[in-house]
Amino acid sequence: MIDKLNFVIALAREQHFGRAAETCGVTQPTMSAGLKQLEEQLGVVIVRRSSRFQGFTPEGEHVLAWARRIVGDAKSMRQDLDALKKGLSGLLRLAIIPTALPMGVALTTPFHDKHPGVHFSITSRSSTDVLKELNNLDVDAGITYLDNEPLGGLKTVPLYHEGYRLLTGAAGHFGDRAAVTWRELGEIPLCLLTPDMQNRRIIDQTLRDNDVPVVPLLESNSITALLSHVMTGQWSSVMPSAITDSIALPPHVRSIPIHAPTVEHLIGLVVPQRYAISPLTNALVREAERLAQGAYAKALER
Repeated sequence: MIDKLNFVIALAREQHFGRAAETCGVTQPTMSAGLKQLEEQLGVVIVRRSSRFQGFTPEGEHVLAWARRIVGDAKSMRQDLDALKKGLSGLLRLAIIPTALPMGVALTTPFHDKHPGVHFSITSRSSTDVLKELNNLDVDAGITYLDNEPLGGLKTVPLYHEGYRLLTGAAGHFGDRAAVTWRELGEIPLCLLTPDMQNRRIIDQTLRDNDVPVVPLLESNSITALLSHVMTGQWSSVMPSAITDSIALPPHVRSIPIHAPTVEHLIGLVVPQRYAISPLTNALVREAERLAQGAYAKALER
């Protein structure tokens, strides 16, 4: 039964019979036969069939929701039993929005110190893809925006507020400034993340609210690509403070606070909200809560 439910989840993720079968390590006829057997067992039609995958029936959507829950709980049970025998071990998969990647190391390093048997996989994803991969059980946890996306069915741990800085050349238009306003950003060309990224949508909306046209000189879905251009001292970008605070800037590049208005958005850990949360995910939640408490204490000291 678990194998057949995995077929349903893979099909929802891949939207293609052949690719779904490949990710499950079976042939397409084996997968089709398994889905047919599951339909006979449950007494409902799950998949709209033709030469191509046409989606799930209404009953199939309910089966998919239950499949995610049952498969997730089965994985949690296995991890729980393994932890009883040999402590926490295995793979912990995280999807993190690009602008919050520096927070990943603040979470994984103390976690690894406590649980050396655990290893990690970290992928950079858009906020939409973080939620999609959590839903499809492709990852165990994510770090993303908590106040800009619908997060139903997820447990959240707030970690920090994302603020914004102008990274620009010291010899440039604003190089001698202590702060700039959002409206003033219309005076310089910017390189920004691509529009599919939530950070970019936040920046676009803030600029529009301040009557600034959004016409970036360069777009990329890679923070590294943007930073490489900014580091020449000839390009400018709007970057989250989590990024600017985590790198050593050369003398010819400045990080300048942006205000009027001050814009902040809440970033945090998100994990599936289940009755039986896996031991690995539960330990990660506890570590995130400790990290958040430490950040809150530091904020009070300032």
